[in-house]
Amino acid sequence: MGLLRHERPAAFAPGRARCDNSALRAAARSLSQSGAAAPSAYPQTRMPSSPDSTRVAVIGGGPAGLMAAETLARRGVQVHVYDAMPSVGRKFLMAGKGGMNITHSEPLEPFLERYGARRERIAPLLDVFGPDALRAWLHEMGVETFVGSSGRVFPSDMKAAPMLRAWLHRLREAGVQFHMRHKWRGWAPAAGESAAHLLRFDTPNGEQTASCDAVVFALGGASWPRLGSDAAWVPLMTLRDVPVAPLRPANCGFDADWSPYLRERFAGQPIKPVAITVSDVDEKVHNRQGEILLTETGLEGSLIYALSAPIRERILADGDVTISLDLAPGLPLERVVAEVTRPRGSRSVASHLHGRIGIGGVKLALLHEILPKEAFADAAGLAHAIKALPLRLARARPIEEAISTAGGVPFEALDSNLMIERIPGAFCAGEMLDWEAPTGGYLLTACFASGLVAGRGVCAYLEERDGLK
Repeated sequence: MGLLRHERPAAFAPGRARCDNSALRAAARSLSQSGAAAPSAYPQTRMPSSPDSTRVAVIGGGPAGLMAAETLARRGVQVHVYDAMPSVGRKFLMAGKGGMNITHSEPLEPFLERYGARRERIAPLLDVFGPDALRAWLHEMGVETFVGSSGRVFPSDMKAAPMLRAWLHRLREAGVQFHMRHKWRGWAPAAGESAAHLLRFDTPNGEQTASCDAVVFALGGASWPRLGSDAAWVPLMTLRDVPVAPLRPANCGFDADWSPYLRERFAGQPIKPVAITVSDVDEKVHNRQGEILLTETGLEGSLIYALSAPIRERILADGDVTISLDLAPGLPLERVVAEVTRPRGSRSVASHLHGRIGIGGVKLALLHEILPKEAFADAAGLAHAIKALPLRLARARPIEEAISTAGGVPFEALDSNLMIERIPGAFCAGEMLDWEAPTGGYLLTACFASGLVAGRGVCAYLEERDGLK
């Protein structure tokens, strides 16, 4: 069964201003006409079975799970959302603390490139529900968005909580039932053929079971386990012969084994602007410019996160990796050489570097951390080091600290509607799938899209099961 597609809404014009309402209305109409998640147009047609007899479980109350629940509820299915935490959307709310970056406004082609090796698997999901469709969906829910100077898209109030409250209200109005503090513990032996799946849950009242005709798993990866994503589902899937690629930290920091001096004096300071060059395991060179943060243990920040996949894979392959830092990315090498080799007279090296090319503070400290003392007597060599400072990264930070994870259930184990081929009626969505993306709205966009595709897939499965096309 192929993915159900709809016409992609017209692109939104980037800029700082709030998105054009006429474009949003047109996109919302397109979504409504195509049967996508337009909240104001719940179809009157229902699944062939009555709501009392067609019951679907959604396990996991993050964006992917909630989007699957909405898609199913709109079709008249009886939807039950189970989550191990006292409330849903906890990691989503944490992500919104620094400003709720919901998606990105860049053109689709570079947008898809952010998914790296999984681009071809993510592209069909975004054909169904891409960044423009996501913004139109938010608009229909009363959440206005705007595009920041970097191209990132935010709710107008920059907050996640109002959006989540509005969404949960709409889901409850649609009949979705929520079961909190229900931690999934696998399948129980089914008694008879009354349901396709009999699910086990640990609850405050002891173990309970729930029967359902189909189930959507949206249990997340292994980052931020205190918010619910603890990867306890991995051995449960393995018991059912579902392959799971090892979970690895993504969008994470890396250890650099700093000296006590650098750690104590400069931890917490940003390094900007800076460019990083690193070669991946296939010797492809990656170069990006941005901002990083020097931490007590090494480096983190948006630029490091964007390159975390090639850095992590090189460490896994070789034991460590040496990246190259350009501390003066706005100046060509020739200019840096010319400025640094100018006679400095009685001025110190530090004063000379600061006066000629603006190198000081934490950047100067990094030079002293990495270069031998005699390197500062060789002006030409120092200039080259400023443009290509080698820095060894020893290891990724623990997966519990990562923003997201790579690994999970591979797409090769699923059909095009995200159903597990070994377990008919069981679907996967969100971060528990084997893909990764940098921060910037790419993670959330694909989570929303996969939830919608899984929800539609359940509907197609139930229709086919009941002998209706």
